[in-house]
Amino acid sequence: MDAGRFSSPFFLGIDLGGTNIKSGVVDDQGRPLSSISVETQADRGPGVGMDNLVKAGDEAVRASGLDWDRIEAVGLGSPGTMDIDAGMLLDPPNLPGGDNMPIRQLLADRLKKPVVLQNDGNAAAYGEYWVGAGMNTHSLVMFTLGTGVGGGIVIGGTILQGRHSHGGECGHIIIEAENGRRCSCGALGHLEAYASATAVVKRAPETLEGTSLPSALRSIEPHHLSSRAVADAAAAGDAIARKLMRDTSHYLAVGAVTLMHTIDPDIVLFGGGMIAAGIHFLEDIRIDVRAMAFPVPAARTRIEYAKLGSDAGFIGAAGCARMNQIQARE
Repeated sequence: MDAGRFSSPFFLGIDLGGTNIKSGVVDDQGRPLSSISVETQADRGPGVGMDNLVKAGDEAVRASGLDWDRIEAVGLGSPGTMDIDAGMLLDPPNLPGGDNMPIRQLLADRLKKPVVLQNDGNAAAYGEYWVGAGMNTHSLVMFTLGTGVGGGIVIGGTILQGRHSHGGECGHIIIEAENGRRCSCGALGHLEAYASATAVVKRAPETLEGTSLPSALRSIEPHHLSSRAVADAAAAGDAIARKLMRDTSHYLAVGAVTLMHTIDPDIVLFGGGMIAAGIHFLEDIRIDVRAMAFPVPAARTRIEYAKLGSDAGFIGAAGCARMNQIQARE
């Protein structure tokens, strides 16, 4: 990597997932010099997980062509309930043994660099705000569509993390108050229970059982069914798959309008694996947003796909480290 064409200072961003850790070095303009992935191995306990965080950082710095002394600070995006200000993981569901873990200080001690902790959805949203689809906007709401539904909110360059580190939990908007579907968090009626990739797969057999219409989905073994398969069948004209995707776009529009009427953002973004469903899926969300939102935000709020893909997390985490360093100097 020719680091000469990048702008210092440089920051390391780490995006901690339950399965993989993605990391990269990012310059002062939000441009990545490296992007690597290592296994989290969360099932082997927090000690192994911490070792792999360090490994991910070392490999990212090595791949960037820089020495560690060129890295000014580190940003860490992590899932799970946390106390952001205290740098603590409290009860992360996909990181067993990480309860009440002072992860920020542990990582700072290992890397010998200042570390900033942020929720992974918030970090991804900040990445899109900084150098992605939300560039040059004042405010942004982002939904990340994958196994669950995550998200983040950025207003005027500030992440809305909330008093108790639970701000921006876009996937846990209640969209059905009575007899709702059960969310992965255990509560009923949350958006994640309807519009995540997991939810699309769970809803498919129910939809198939409710009709005698032919569908390509009937020929797929249940353990092989995926949201991508549903989206592909919908694109090919399968009526049942089309209904599943159309219902999903409607649920997402409900979530978007709820936050539009709360935040009144410039832009609402959708990211994550499910955006592979394509432009028609996004246009269906737009149609329902326009039908349900107040006229002015319906006309003026942009509804778009995110641009940074799976790099958004580590780029945004690096951006959080950068922002923290700037604030410390002021």
